[in-house]
Amino acid sequence: MLFIIIALIAVVAVSIYIFIHQPKFGKMPSGARQAKIEKSSNFKNGQFQNLSFTPDLAEGVSYFQVLKEFIFNKSKRVKPESTLPSVKSDLLHLNPEEDILVWFGHSSYFMQIDGKTMLVDPVLSGAASPVSFTTNSFPGSDVYVVEDFPEIDFLFISHDHWDHLDFETIMKLKTKVRKIITGLGTGEHFETWGFDMSKVEERDWYEAVNLGDGFSVNLTPGRHFSGRGLSRNRAMWVSFVLQTPTKKLFLGGDSGYDTHFKTIGEKFGPFDLALLECGQYNKNWKYIHMMPEEVAQAAEDLKARKLMPVHWAKFQLAQHDWDEPIIRVSAASKLKNIPLVTPMIGEVVKLNEDRTYPAWWEKIK
Repeated sequence: MLFIIIALIAVVAVSIYIFIHQPKFGKMPSGARQAKIEKSSNFKNGQFQNLSFTPDLAEGVSYFQVLKEFIFNKSKRVKPESTLPSVKSDLLHLNPEEDILVWFGHSSYFMQIDGKTMLVDPVLSGAASPVSFTTNSFPGSDVYVVEDFPEIDFLFISHDHWDHLDFETIMKLKTKVRKIITGLGTGEHFETWGFDMSKVEERDWYEAVNLGDGFSVNLTPGRHFSGRGLSRNRAMWVSFVLQTPTKKLFLGGDSGYDTHFKTIGEKFGPFDLALLECGQYNKNWKYIHMMPEEVAQAAEDLKARKLMPVHWAKFQLAQHDWDEPIIRVSAASKLKNIPLVTPMIGEVVKLNEDRTYPAWWEKIK
């Protein structure tokens, strides 16, 4: 009997090892990249650290409690009961003179600004996990495929979580992308996946990349974590300050609320538009994902003229109603007199126009 138990444990251990060593998991930094990481002032005790002390869970909360609440305390509306409305826009034949943005749900979006094309955290595989049968996208949220994209001048990857760095999408983009900008350490995944590393720019917080033709980007902090497998915080999580010839945008990755937003606003603001995560939050992990009211405060701290809430309307990663994030941030932003940009998935947003968007989510059960 003991032999059988040992054999079963061994089979499970080997299965887990084989599973997490699939190519889609990427690889942890090593060699010269790891040596560079260890010189970063943000890397201590074998991991990247947030600027403020950031526990995984709120005070007094246990992982057992989180698991119990996730299973038994979910809202009955964590997912929409009907298909989300969407628009399929022709991205291959855009007017190069127009400055536009197209959102694909969650934190994925395409931009064309001042003649350059950009893509941020694209996840188009239908799932935000290493297995296709979990964390599936909401019906109606996957109306685009990689073949719908033109050549991409700049691909921005905020961090390596599965809902931001999607192996299937990234591999299909390999021949379409001219430049990749990401945080220090994340480049190890791209190198493992066979990308031309001359196209990959990895930077630490508050380091800049001159992209040419009047485009530049500063990589800035978030309050979050990283990791695709069992190891955490070996690569950076970042946000981006994007300067184009005519505009300045803040492209926020995942983040809890903290003083870094005010610092970034004072150093780089004001911003024409801030795209900030708003969704998949919970009081139990309040330090790594903002509450909607904090999103509005972060936009104010950044000195943003407009706010676009992202990180919602595609995946269910928390217990709240699927539309609660947009309802709450809409109310909070109204109190602060910050205009919201809230398009349907796939709808073309013309960045040079001021527009009031209809509350399309109110029509969905």
